Amino acid sequence: MRGHRIVGTDAAAVRPSDALLVREDAHGTRWHRCLRCDSWLALPRPANPSGRFPSDRSEVELPLRGRALRDKIVLRLIAIDRGFHFVVLGALGVLVLVFSADRATLRHTFYKVLADLQGGTVSSQSHARHGLLHELDTLFTTSSSHLHLLAAVLLAYAAVEGIEAVGLWYQRRWAEYLTFLVTASLLPFEVYEIANRTTVFKLLAFIVNVAVVVYLLLAKRLFGLRGGAGADAAERERDYGWEALERAAPPA
Repeated sequence: MRGHRIVGTDAAAVRPSDALLVREDAHGTRWHRCLRCDSWLALPRPANPSGRFPSDRSEVELPLRGRALRDKIVLRLIAIDRGFHFVVLGALGVLVLVFSADRATLRHTFYKVLADLQGGTVSSQSHARHGLLHELDTLFTTSSSHLHLLAAVLLAYAAVEGIEAVGLWYQRRWAEYLTFLVTASLLPFEVYEIANRTTVFKLLAFIVNVAVVVYLLLAKRLFGLRGGAGADAAERERDYGWEALERAAPPA
């Protein structure tokens, strides 16, 4: 996605030990190996070399490729999703706290507006029994302790989602377990919600969460499945690292 990643383009000479990354043919053309896509690129010798030899392995940072790169992309996509949850749930938690603090003032305004809309006087006993007005009225009649509990749950859940997002972004194993446990534990509630009232948003959220659970459980081999963390690391090493480059290198 960012072009070729090659080394030794500014070297004055090429050593036999550099053959893994840079080679020179009899005509003076240098062949540089891309560390990202494994292509060999033919380039002329540098007119004004700034170094004597290509960089040693200890000085080269290998870009991710193969399984390691795919895992990073998928985990960061999940991290973005969890970051979105963190923002939304955190905002809702703060909103509930603000609403609870100013509920008395808001209640008076709410019933006044409702009365104006209906062309008469509306009391707390003569309100709508369904729809948005009913939901808003329920908020005004709910006790402050219930609202505080709701806000605490929302903020706690937001904090967990934020921790998941940070851990997954940096590809931490513990974050994979935490995301799996939290997401899997909420699936039964999502099924219940869908069974009672199906919406497109609920279905999409459910599909995404099921995909996340399946990916973490099978592809990331959680809880020892398919060989566990050892098999996962071995598969990554087949695609990424100096040994992987050596195995895939053509003969001199």
